[in-house]
Amino acid sequence: MNYPLNLSFKVIAIAPQIFVNDSQGSPICFVKQKLFKLREDIQVFSDPQKSRQIASIKANKVIDWSARYFFTDDDGHDIGSVGRQGMRSIWRARYDVFNPGDEIADFNIQEENPWTKVLDGFLGSIPLVGFLTGYFCHPAYIATRPDGTPVMRVQKQAAFFEGKFTIEKLAELAPQEEINLIYSFLMLLLLERARG
Repeated sequence: MNYPLNLSFKVIAIAPQIFVNDSQGSPICFVKQKLFKLREDIQVFSDPQKSRQIASIKANKVIDWSARYFFTDDDGHDIGSVGRQGMRSIWRARYDVFNPGDEIADFNIQEENPWTKVLDGFLGSIPLVGFLTGYFCHPAYIATRPDGTPVMRVQKQAAFFEGKFTIEKLAELAPQEEINLIYSFLMLLLLERARG
């Protein structure tokens, strides 16, 4: 894959959809979240035309603060999973990423600057100014190995009528780890999209 990856989704849309392209504009995947589901059910396609489903993301619990989201490919094989760290995510968003079959996190994702969340929450409640927070409040999330080595990062970009993010690869990863982290970031953005 050619990094950075560029992600975009329409702020005003009935069902959340994320378009993912590489640095040269070639489509990597298209993500569509199903509406009116008690458990998250997200489909990942190879392109925006939905010509081929390549993965699905499903929650292990009905609407829960600390649910775990499992990724499977189109044949039903496990890719990995991501789970929010519940109460620890109140101040700073924190997620654990697991490779298939692992019960100990292989990666941690956390918000780089929690003050962005505070500023966004404060300014977002002010009429007219709240509409502009998407242009100057840019949360960033970094994925690290358990020893603290940063491996991947996603950051919000300035935009008014759509959410724009970039994913940067910061270290070498096995192909399976790379896909697992990309899907983890996609799930994180679907959960945290109301901010910034």
